[in-house]
Amino acid sequence: MKELASGFTLIEGPVWDAERGLLFSDVHDGGVFCLAADGEVSQVVEHRRGIGGMALHHRGGLVVGGRNVAYKGPATEGTAILLDREACGGVGFNDLTTDFAGRVYVGSLGASPFDPGVEQRSGALHLLDLDGSTRVLAEGILLTNGLGFSPDGSRLYHSDSRRQIVGVYDVREDGSVSERRVFATFDDGAPDGLAVAEDGAVFVAVAGGGKVRVFAPDGNERSAIEVPLPMVTSVCFGGAELHDLFIVTGSRGAESDHSGTIYRAHVDIPGQPVAPARVSLDPRT
Repeated sequence: MKELASGFTLIEGPVWDAERGLLFSDVHDGGVFCLAADGEVSQVVEHRRGIGGMALHHRGGLVVGGRNVAYKGPATEGTAILLDREACGGVGFNDLTTDFAGRVYVGSLGASPFDPGVEQRSGALHLLDLDGSTRVLAEGILLTNGLGFSPDGSRLYHSDSRRQIVGVYDVREDGSVSERRVFATFDDGAPDGLAVAEDGAVFVAVAGGGKVRVFAPDGNERSAIEVPLPMVTSVCFGGAELHDLFIVTGSRGAESDHSGTIYRAHVDIPGQPVAPARVSLDPRT
């Protein structure tokens, strides 16, 4: 495992862009950054805080979570709001992913995960369809986090950090999902961001556990990747032929408030490509 960059508060939302490199957010200090192949870090989006999940958009730019789900990029002037938090009655949105068609699946937060003193309301799983319409697919997620599809698109994995489980839904042709089942349970930290490999293995960041746990498609644990910092927040595949696993962390349990770090580990089985979002930038509910 190699350390690639450090000095951030809470790194989240890693996304691989084959043309630019690894895109990631800094939740507390704000902004989206790009780590290029030569190790140089540049800022892509300024200011915006609270981005827990991102996806590339086929028209360029990014779909990002946070206080709303928004598009930032060259296809519009300024920020295009795709799903506002008023629509879900929560405080914002966390991790997100796309299916093969380019629809966006995103989890809403019923309460801030950074304020344990507030009432802990549950959030929901939302779908942003290609025409810009939105709908609620599932409810009762206590703390929504990582999302990812099986290689054939038939299953959607979803971390619920407060319940300490990764759940799984069966996915229907219209994008809707079945009732959630428990895929894996955690007693060594909270499941956070996740990514799925080409063979269906599910790689799950363990926040507070200092590791990434790897599960076979049947839910049995295959292995674990130890990480030098405890607050492992997310993972994504990238690099040549997606044989690199990028692991990102926050600063909790480290020496300073700016210890968030990006690591890279080689994996034998490549990652599954994540399709760019194709949702309309002229949304309707």
